[in-house]
Amino acid sequence: MKQSEVLIVGAGPSGLVLALWLKAFGVGVRIVDAASGPGTTSRALAVQARTLELYRQLDLAQAVVDAGHPIEFFNLWAEGKHRARIPLGAIGAGLTPYPFFFIYPQDRHEQLLVERLAAAGLEVERSTTLAGFEERGDLVEARLVDGNGREEVCAARYLIGCDGAHSKVRNVMGVGFPGGTYRQVFYVADIEGDSPALNGELNIDLDEADLLAVFATAPQGRGRLVGTVRDDRAEQAETLQFSDVSQRAIDNLMISVRMVNWFSTYRVHHRVAEHFRRGRAFLVGDAGHIHSPAGGQGMNTGIGDAINLAWKLAAVLHKQAPEELLDSYEAERLPFAQRLVHTTDRAFSFLTADGPVAEIVRTGIVPRLMPLVGKLPAAREFLFRTISQTLVHYRTAPLNAGHAGKVHGGDRLPWVQFDGGDNFAPLPRLGWQVHVYGEVGAELATWCALHGVALRRYDWNEACAEAGLARDAVYLLRPDTYVGLAAGTPSVALLDDYLRANGLRL
Repeated sequence: MKQSEVLIVGAGPSGLVLALWLKAFGVGVRIVDAASGPGTTSRALAVQARTLELYRQLDLAQAVVDAGHPIEFFNLWAEGKHRARIPLGAIGAGLTPYPFFFIYPQDRHEQLLVERLAAAGLEVERSTTLAGFEERGDLVEARLVDGNGREEVCAARYLIGCDGAHSKVRNVMGVGFPGGTYRQVFYVADIEGDSPALNGELNIDLDEADLLAVFATAPQGRGRLVGTVRDDRAEQAETLQFSDVSQRAIDNLMISVRMVNWFSTYRVHHRVAEHFRRGRAFLVGDAGHIHSPAGGQGMNTGIGDAINLAWKLAAVLHKQAPEELLDSYEAERLPFAQRLVHTTDRAFSFLTADGPVAEIVRTGIVPRLMPLVGKLPAAREFLFRTISQTLVHYRTAPLNAGHAGKVHGGDRLPWVQFDGGDNFAPLPRLGWQVHVYGEVGAELATWCALHGVALRRYDWNEACAEAGLARDAVYLLRPDTYVGLAAGTPSVALLDDYLRANGLRL
């Protein structure tokens, strides 16, 4: 019987990121996947700013930025007529080191993660499926079947299901997956060709009955088309070819297709698992939540799940925290998934609504209103914060406490620039850290040294105040860089109380 501290089932982006972070924390990991190799189709495209911020902690962000493609403009078409070109550019300037909307196709994304994982000494075990598992005491015994049909048993302290919407892990856990399926059938095609809409920008064409989106995957001549399968052809969705559904794209957006690299039809689902944890088994990514692609949130949410869970598993396995810490994973990520599904559902329903009123709004009012809204600084900031996931917080979860200035425990730390750097610079190794913006007292410095916590002091400036930070306050950052405790001064007693209340030994 093989043994591992953590067994990950599924090697999509969520599973790969989970494995990378666990390896960085020194946890023994095994990762298996039913597929024979990494994905070869682009599938998820968007990499959000919060994901890049988290990637920076393991020196991944720049590799993604160097290989991807920022979206500088949003073009709105209505019934084949170009109606607006809205600049995006650095739409989140001052909020994050990654103030743009960004495209990095999932096939290349996965390959980068696989390479980084291999460099860390861990290979994905391909063509390996999970047949079932049982908890026995403080272990999970999982039955794995390789590509030749040979079965083995792997014992692990924890089992993580990163195995997608049809998750075997979730089924064995017996966790419900309530939700529904939208009536529309969609197609997706990765193409090469010529068109005013293959210009390296985001193009959306609103029609009477549906929509067509073109997401640039290169500065020129390459993109992904997402559109609705119309009329009775939806009944034969499984047998359709690109030529069966492409006429609207060719007519409205003047697309001349040289090559179709990938084509598929699909239905959009909206579901959230009833629980993300049961005993020693956990759900991450699409195994726990699926929703419409509106806003490019799916893959990024799964990556956020993975990083949230990784440091907690490591803390428990290294005996730095009690088993109860793992309950905070569901407490933090499940409510966010539920809110996200609700939000994307409303956006998706608006974009695909039927009826004469919906048609007037979609093809008449929206094309006139969007350019005006796109010029409003407050609207642009709200749009960026929402889509970029920099608004995600865990204020109401029990692991987080206190507030100082406008920053509460559970918040993402506000980003602030200083001469020669910023306050998001990664630690030499993942771990807890204390931030002070102003002066550090001797008692706090001694406390940090005693607990092995990195202490970072930044000179107070106006940007700190604008970000909502409090002068001389103490911000204890968790290993995922969310604020665990925000405290005024004197603060050492509050730090001790926080560790004691959560059973943490740093």
